[in-house]
Amino acid sequence: MGIMAFTPMGNTVTFTAATTPPTPVQAVSTIIGGTQYRIHNTGNAIIYLGFGPNAAAATTMANTTPAGSTITMVPSSVEVFTFNANQYFTAATASGTSLVTITPGDGS
Repeated sequence: MGIMAFTPMGNTVTFTAATTPPTPVQAVSTIIGGTQYRIHNTGNAIIYLGFGPNAAAATTMANTTPAGSTITMVPSSVEVFTFNANQYFTAATASGTSLVTITPGDGS
């Protein structure tokens, strides 16, 4: 991770997290080795974020009983995480829905 402010370097993807995780989306970086992701849970529901190198891995991880590396994000939160490049993402909620946006880039 760089020591500068977060700089977007790839496509921003969005999905609506729900009790059944939606089809995973891939956030593709436009730079080699781009591994930071700005993730914004814009809604009012806690999300259980699943990610992985393919859609199946992301879906398996996105469940309301956190296991392995499932990441929980509170409502209206923004975080920058470091993962491998070009990951797939999806998320589940215990109830309701929440719009999630993810942007690959560099910085914190």
